[in-house]
Amino acid sequence: MLEPLRQGLPPLDPSAVSSAASCALPARYEAVREARQFTRRTLDQWDIGDRFDDVCLVVSELVTNALRHALPANTPRVPEQNPPVRLHLMRWTERLVCAVRDPSHDSPIACESEDFSAESGRGLFLVDSFADGWGWHPLAGTLSGKVVWALFRLQDEPAQNNA
Repeated sequence: MLEPLRQGLPPLDPSAVSSAASCALPARYEAVREARQFTRRTLDQWDIGDRFDDVCLVVSELVTNALRHALPANTPRVPEQNPPVRLHLMRWTERLVCAVRDPSHDSPIACESEDFSAESGRGLFLVDSFADGWGWHPLAGTLSGKVVWALFRLQDEPAQNNA
């Protein structure tokens, strides 16, 4: 079990965010593909599509974990009116945060597997490897569940010399 981790998470002050987008994801595994498509469109709109491969891998892992581990076993895997998982993308000048909200209060669990050829169990290892930081925290107020987030540093455009 991982303790809630907020260190490294940019301030969630809406006035500090330069761009933000979110989408609701239904409780079915096709939602992972929908999350990737949403991420591609959003990063292209924000002109940071060059980070798509790393961000897409992390988004896929976070959404898969939410669908596989954070939903009650009796959650219907058909479209519903209130999808239980939500993907948020937030951009600051020099960083991007991908956050996946789910209804579970359970902390993410990183598997200690030595079998790197296994088809599952490496999600948080991949998130840790491809993101510049990640963590999770419980939701407060009227929202129930948790948010698992990953931080990506964005490169500044090199200054153009007018020579």
